[in-house]
Order: sequence, then C-alpha cells, then structure tokens
Amino acid sequence: MSKLDAVFLSELQRAQQLHVRRHLRRFTAAARGRIMVGDRSMVNFSSNDYLGLSQHPALIERAQQWASQYGAGAQASRLVCGNLTLHERVEAKLAQLKGTEAALLFASGWQANASVLPAILAAAGKHGQPRVFTDRLNHASLHHGCMAAGARQIRFRHNDLDHLEHLLSKHANGPETAFIITESVFSMDGDQTDVVSLAHLAQRHGAFVYLDEAHATGVLGPHGMGLAGLAPGGIDLAMGTFSKALGSFGAYVAGSRALCDYLLNTCSGFIYTTALPPAVLGAIDAALDLVPTMQAERAQLADSACYLRAGLARLGLNTGASSTHIVPAIIGDSAQTMALASALEREGMLASAIRPPTVPPNTSRLRIALSALHVRDDLDRLINALSSHLDLGIRPASHD
Repeated sequence: MSKLDAVFLSELQRAQQLHVRRHLRRFTAAARGRIMVGDRSMVNFSSNDYLGLSQHPALIERAQQWASQYGAGAQASRLVCGNLTLHERVEAKLAQLKGTEAALLFASGWQANASVLPAILAAAGKHGQPRVFTDRLNHASLHHGCMAAGARQIRFRHNDLDHLEHLLSKHANGPETAFIITESVFSMDGDQTDVVSLAHLAQRHGAFVYLDEAHATGVLGPHGMGLAGLAPGGIDLAMGTFSKALGSFGAYVAGSRALCDYLLNTCSGFIYTTALPPAVLGAIDAALDLVPTMQAERAQLADSACYLRAGLARLGLNTGASSTHIVPAIIGDSAQTMALASALEREGMLASAIRPPTVPPNTSRLRIALSALHVRDDLDRLINALSSHLDLGIRPASHD
C-alpha cells in the first residue's frame, strides 16, 4: 500500500457516485468494423480507425518487412543514434502530401501537443509575452501544452471566429505575437473549423496558427490529408496523428523547414524520446501511399455520417453541429448515457459513453465514430436499437 491510498480510494468512490469512474476492458480487433468483447463479436462504433486501415494487409506487410529488415526498435532518440533513413523517408513523403517544406515525427499526438507548444511559445516569449487564443473545446493535450508553457489562454467561444476576431482586436496592444490554437475536427463533437476563414483572420492580425488535425488526417481535405490543405500557406503549423484514420501509431508536425529544425533543437518531446520503431514506420509509410487513393472510402464515410445524423434526428437525439464521421448522440445525464451504452452493448454494438471531464458538464453522450467498413445495415441496426431503448427513461439533451 502507498501512503496516499486512502485519498486515492476516496476520489475513486466520488467518481463512482458521479458515474464518471473509468475502468479498463479487454478487447480484440476483428474484421469489417467489428470488435471482440470477450467471446462476443460487436459492431464497433467507438474506434478512430475511420478508414479501416489498422487491419489493412499493406500496412501489416510493410510493418513486418521493415521490422525484419531493420529490427524491432530504433535503439535511441533520433539525436543520438536513432535517426534512420526510414524516419527521413516518411517525413519527406508526409511533407510532400501536406504541401509543406518539412515534417517531424513524434511518438503520439498528446506528446506532440504537450511539448511542441511550450517550445514555440518559449521562442515567441523572447520578444514579449505571446497572446494565446484557444478554442474552449480544444483537446486536453492542447490545454496542457499551454499550461506547461505558462501561457495565459484567452479562450474564444467554440468555433466562433467572430468572437475570436473580437478578442484579437481587443488584445492587440503591443508587438507580441498572437497565437491561435485550435482543431480542424473536434473529436467529441464531430464539427469542423472553417479553416479558410481562420487563415484569412490570422493573416489580418498577423497571428501564428497551430492547427490540430488528428481527426481530419486521412479523411478530409485535399487527398484526405487534412483541412490545412484548403488554405495553402495559411496554417503555420499542422499537427496530426497516424493512430486514427491512418491505422497505426505516432504523430507529426508539418510546417516550414525553420520550424521543424527549431523543434528538433528545442522540443523536449522530440529530443528526449526514443525514435519510432521500424515496424511503426512501415505501417505509416504504407498508409501514406494508400490514403490519397481512398476517395471512394471517404465519400462512403461522409454518406454514412449524413444517413446516421438524419436517423438520429428522427428519434429526437441531438447530434450538435456534427458534420463529419464523428456523430455524438448527446444525452446530458451521465447515468442515463451509461444505461443507453449498456443497452446497445447487450444488442451487440459498442458505442462509448463519454462523460465529464472529457466533455462539459451535462453533455454526456454516445460518441459514435464511423468507419468506411460500416455498411448501411450496421447503421440501421444502431438506429433501430436506439429507438427501442429510448423508453428506458432517457431524456435526450435539448437541441437549444
């Protein structure tokens, strides 16, 4: 036992009472948008594997090939002896697809956001305290990166560029650099930032744009490589991951050569981390070859999302401002959301219940994440099951 076990247990009991305690469960991947929970096969509406690439034979084959040829690990950080030609090959391919001068690989999206932001804000801070404008619903890793930098966040209303412009004008005193930090697709709401308007707004105010593309990479934008591609030259730094639509693991930053060289020299999350292993690099490399060719899968994914939103609307379920492959069914109450998720699971469907603090209070929801592997019958099954279980006493959150 540790000296703080009584405190830990008290906090866990409090979380249990609020219906927000988390538990780990065991899962096994299965084919065609399914997942094994114990010995049961379920339709998986909780995965971020938006294109189904995690089970694609091309990714598996190249991962095996590169592991066999180059070994299981990179042995060290890239600045010591872990920099392989494979890392540089993947970064060059990524930069070309993103339309940037350079790219840099990271171990995870959380690590990238949490360590890149302190590095770039430190540079800007040498020329005056930077002004940092952040969307209220930004991912926790973005908030963490700002806090690690000691930056005061000026938060604008979610996806409200008029409010952002008001704040930029209000705080436009002095020569300090303004930073706009936001996401292109928000992971819990499935809505999109108007990246073109954001870029124009940033240009008018001389602001540096940091855009998290974790849930857009692979699915949206030119060749499926993210919404930053809609505003060439207008996004200073695009961050994204390979662990979602690209089916593997790791993250990236794409931008100017000077930016990437600066991060290579100053970003603790890059400097002090062992480099990504060859097998992971092989899977990333294969995914980057496939993604530009998958327009049909992206079109099907968008069509499925429209169909599902229409079906949920007929049931009176609030899907917020979702316009992507992520469709929330906002219930509000945490206990009711858990009850609905459990009812769906009994019918062979996994749709994760998302509760505070991941989402704001009283906005607990089922986060329905679609895959190109889902077929129309899967969606009808989900809609029909939700319809039959809304008599559990659940009162969906208002659309107002």
